[in-house]
Parts: sequence; structure tokens; C-alpha cells
Amino acid sequence: MNLTTYALPIFALLILTEAIYSAWRGQQVYAGKDFVASMSQLSMNVVVKLATQGAVVGLYFFLYQFRLFEVGNGPLQWVFTLVVLDFCFYWYHRCSHRVRFLWCAHVVHHSSEKMNYGTALRQSPTGPLTIVLFYWPLPLLGFHPLVIASAGAVATIYGFWTHTETVRKLPAPLEWFFTTPSHHRAHHGSNPEYIDKNYANLLIIWDRMFGTFEPEVAPVRYGLINNIDTYNPIRIAFTEWQHLLRDTASARSLAKIKQLWTNPPGWKPGLDNHHSVSVTAAAESDQTSADVELVRH
Repeated sequence: MNLTTYALPIFALLILTEAIYSAWRGQQVYAGKDFVASMSQLSMNVVVKLATQGAVVGLYFFLYQFRLFEVGNGPLQWVFTLVVLDFCFYWYHRCSHRVRFLWCAHVVHHSSEKMNYGTALRQSPTGPLTIVLFYWPLPLLGFHPLVIASAGAVATIYGFWTHTETVRKLPAPLEWFFTTPSHHRAHHGSNPEYIDKNYANLLIIWDRMFGTFEPEVAPVRYGLINNIDTYNPIRIAFTEWQHLLRDTASARSLAKIKQLWTNPPGWKPGLDNHHSVSVTAAAESDQTSADVELVRH
């Protein structure tokens, strides 16, 4: 059962409610062109998922034949799968900010300068192809593909509601343990203190454990360090890929190509310091080329 499909009417109702409530309060939470751009990315994402989902599920079932353990599919095992999936997502999300070819897919989600439930649905058409790189070990470890799918759907539904300015702080125990709108607003910020923080989808404990947690204190500036300034759906979806392929074509060695694809966004030959350049440093460096637009929030 594709739970996210059944959640779509709820998503639509929440978007409508948020838009009406924010307008009543005099807030400019939604902008027409921005919302249409988000829906364009969602539409392409859904098409790609429909085209590839069968192959992905087939791969998971194939790998499941060679499982090393037997996790099972009871209620406790389902909760365990959800937690493990959330842990894997943390690292997928973190790598999507620190590995350039993964960022090419993920940048779409951060390209809006608004924070609302519409932005939650601004999903990359190439994202479904990159997340498999992090989830394929799960069936080998004994997690049933259908349990992975249902737990993943619940995690996706949870992630939707954290994209809002309407909900402020939750009670302290919830803020400490779960990812909340406050945490995720900071994640979408281009403020220096918020860059590369709060990657978790469900449990914020991963960020607390691995040193990437940052509380929301200063007002958040949403979007990228250098925003894309376009509502063209093709440019939103593929501009970063275009830049990566252009840089790849001009690279003079396989080593440089590997670095271009796997180093952080904003890295350029001649600017690497132990093959790692922070996003903020790249944005501020006098040596950074016009391609600093590759640097993300």
C-alpha cells in the first residue's frame, strides 16, 4: 500500500489551511509562482518514481534472497525498521549536502526562498535515483522490502509537516527527541550558523549524536547562499547537473573528475584544502569563480 498516495488529500488540505491562515495573519508565506514551481518538481518526481519504482522494488526483493539476518515484519520489527531507515536517511541527507553529485539532486528541495507545506513537496526528479545508493544494504541485512516501503512512507509523511512557519516551538521533550518545524526551518536557512545542520527527518537525536545540531535562534533566511532566481522547472531541476557535467568535460584527469563528483559543492581544482572546502569559505573566497552558485545553503 502506497501510504503517501492516501496522504495527498491531507497534504492538500494542510496547504490550503496554511495559506488561508497565513494570509489572515498578514504573512507572505506563499507566492504563486514559487508554489507552481514546487508543484512542477513534484510532478516530475512522481513520474520518475512511477518509471523506476518497479525496478527498485525488484532489486530489493532480489537482494532480500541473500539476507544475512531475519528481522521479521511484526509491530516491533516495523518500528525497528523505521528507526534504522531514519538513521540511513540522516546519512543520505548529510551526504546530499556534502557530495556534489548528490547535491545536484537535493538542491531542488532547497531552491525555494519560502518555507511552507508546498516547499515540502518540492522534490527532485533525480532524487529517487540517488537514495537507492543508501538503502540497498537494508534488504541484505534482513529488512523486508515491503516493510521498508511502508516505514519509508510514514517517514515521508512525517517529514512533510516540519516544513512550516505556522508551528513554532514544541514542548522541550519533543524538541529534544524528534525533528520539529523549528529544527527544519534552521536546516533550510542560508544563515552561516544554519549551514549543514539538522539533517534528521524523524529523530533529531542523530544530529545531536553526530555534531550537526543547531537550534533555531536567529530569524531564518530561506534558500541558497546564491539563489537560482528562476521559476523555470527545467532549470530548477537540472541546472546543477548541467554545471557538474560542464566541469567534468573540462577536467583533465580521472582524479579531478572523481573530485568534482564527490567533493563538497563549491569545490574547485586549486582551491582544495585536503580535498575539502567548507560551503561558507567557498562563498566568501576571493578565488571563487562565477560558479559559486554551486555553493548551497
